[in-house]
Amino acid sequence: MSCPPADLKKKSDELLFKWWTYLKSPDFEPFVEFAVCLSSFSDFLQNQGLSGLHQLAHQLEQKVLALFDEADQHQMSVDTLNELCTQIETLGLRVTHFIDSNSRPVEQRRETQETGTASSINPTQRIWFIGNRASSWRALMTQLAYFGIQAEPHPWQGVPREAQEPSILLLDTHDLPLASACQHIEALRTRFSASKLLVYTPQADFNSVKLMLRAGCDLCFAANTPHSTILGRIIELCSNDEEPPYRVLVVEDSPTASMSIQRTLKQSGIESFAVANPADVLNGLRQFQPDLVLMDMYMPDCTGVEATRIIRQHAEFLSTPVVYLSGDGDMALQVDALRLGGDHFLTKPFNPVFLNAVVKSKIERYRALRRSMQNDGLTGLFNHRTIKEKLNAAIDEANTSGKQIAVAMIDIDQFKAVNDAYGHPTGDQVIRSLAWLLKQRLRKTDLVGRYGGEEFLVILPGSDFNHAFDILDRIRVDFSRIQHPFEERWFKSTFSAGVSHFPSTRNAEALVNEADQMLYDAKQGGRNCILTRG
Repeated sequence: MSCPPADLKKKSDELLFKWWTYLKSPDFEPFVEFAVCLSSFSDFLQNQGLSGLHQLAHQLEQKVLALFDEADQHQMSVDTLNELCTQIETLGLRVTHFIDSNSRPVEQRRETQETGTASSINPTQRIWFIGNRASSWRALMTQLAYFGIQAEPHPWQGVPREAQEPSILLLDTHDLPLASACQHIEALRTRFSASKLLVYTPQADFNSVKLMLRAGCDLCFAANTPHSTILGRIIELCSNDEEPPYRVLVVEDSPTASMSIQRTLKQSGIESFAVANPADVLNGLRQFQPDLVLMDMYMPDCTGVEATRIIRQHAEFLSTPVVYLSGDGDMALQVDALRLGGDHFLTKPFNPVFLNAVVKSKIERYRALRRSMQNDGLTGLFNHRTIKEKLNAAIDEANTSGKQIAVAMIDIDQFKAVNDAYGHPTGDQVIRSLAWLLKQRLRKTDLVGRYGGEEFLVILPGSDFNHAFDILDRIRVDFSRIQHPFEERWFKSTFSAGVSHFPSTRNAEALVNEADQMLYDAKQGGRNCILTRG
């Protein structure tokens, strides 16, 4: 994932400023401010895919959180203070070096030592395969090229010294003892601040994986992992999809407490909206569409439990997490609150770092659950039900805005023959390849779902027949060039598509039927083509 250097520098500078503020006034409150800022910085590095920097920040965060005391007991020894200063300085230097060494082309970095900036860090997707068995990865490297990922093989003794960081390093430790593999991982983790380190290892037992993760790798693949699985994970890691900001609805009758909560959430990049009257909670849910509700337990004329029970009467909010905030530590009350629709209970005054951690973990699980309900398990695209809902929503929006929509039905040609000749696992891989290509080549505003079997439904807002044809035909040509591996052989596959158009056709069912009819005509006309009525 790309990361603007200005954003990274701003976050790093904020962290250093909070630390300097604490050093000037070593009290508990500025220490909490620094801890919250550090937690936010660590999350930022993780979200931006800066794996090495994130591991450094996470280690520092763990050290800082271990020092949390009560306000009247806060104290820090000189040795601990010096140790933190060293870790913070090391992190800051690594950030500065990373920005400098990755913001300019390699040729410029070799010619001058001046610090420069660019529009983005890691603008291209590259992967290095490091190991002494390059031939065994040739098929996978060929496959990656079809998805715009440049792959380079390097032996253990030939890792380039002067090169911009790749997005991913895949380390084949097949011929290395565990201790040696860990040494290589640690050395590469020290050198590369952003690259994801993936390890392909014959030593996949619990203890071996633990040691390799401890050395600094991000993910371990057992030696029997199918290359198609590794291909999918690499494409996923190289994806530029960005999660929208987390959103929290704060239900709190105290303006002071509400502002404090929202300020804490904002420091971690979480958007929030507050309602003071619990009677407004349903409107807040519908208008703000939050990922989580932070609910005060005691409010005038209504408890948090009562408000949550009302929320749970509405099917669309049945799974929205509710976290209670209360100054009452009564265990019986907490148990009842959780039994009656809540998901977690925090006692006031809350630790701001812990509050943000709870909120983020609950939202991550909520979004993961929502994805599992909306997305197809094989391809990761929207499933049949969801893509039809998205089409209805797109039509509603188009009716309001006056914009046009193109709808395409895509089907892989002669797919039964692929399954018969190469088996269903290979057929599944062909389906996944088309899904990845569609997701990669379509615009961010476009929507794509697996309609069923080898069929896909694509929604192209703002597109007419000609524009839709141009986009889909380029994808058709690219897909027809992909060589799919099977044992020691390769084969190719193609797809056909039919396109319909709104407002030429006015409703979702008619649009799908018309696109399906055009797809049928494309199949009858020879396949590997796209037909429209335009």
